[in-house]
Amino acid sequence: QVQLVESGGGSVQAGGSLRLSCAASGYSRYCMGWFRQAPGKEREGVATIDSDGSTSYADSVKGRFTISQDNAKNTLYLQMNSLKPEDTAMYYCAAIRYLTAEQALGIAPTGFGYWGQGTQVTVSS
Repeated sequence: QVQLVESGGGSVQAGGSLRLSCAASGYSRYCMGWFRQAPGKEREGVATIDSDGSTSYADSVKGRFTISQDNAKNTLYLQMNSLKPEDTAMYYCAAIRYLTAEQALGIAPTGFGYWGQGTQVTVSS
């Protein structure tokens, strides 16, 4: 049973930074990802990292966000820099097996079988 618990969200001004964390348990050889969902919008993939450490990013966050994982701590991170008001959303971490980072970012979020409860990120202008 995979369990995911996000933390690190908050409110920040445009141009600021936040680091999200996702404590994971009960998994191995999973591809992990960060997703976000703004009010009235569909959930979208932000970044993924697979068990080999390869990463993939949505075009909207390339160069600003960095996904990483600490296998010793079973923790997934999302470092978010140069935040924009349009980054405001509920952020979720998720896990899926047997896919590469690029494959995972390309599928519908419903394909991910395991989700955390989410953490809110609010960026003010």
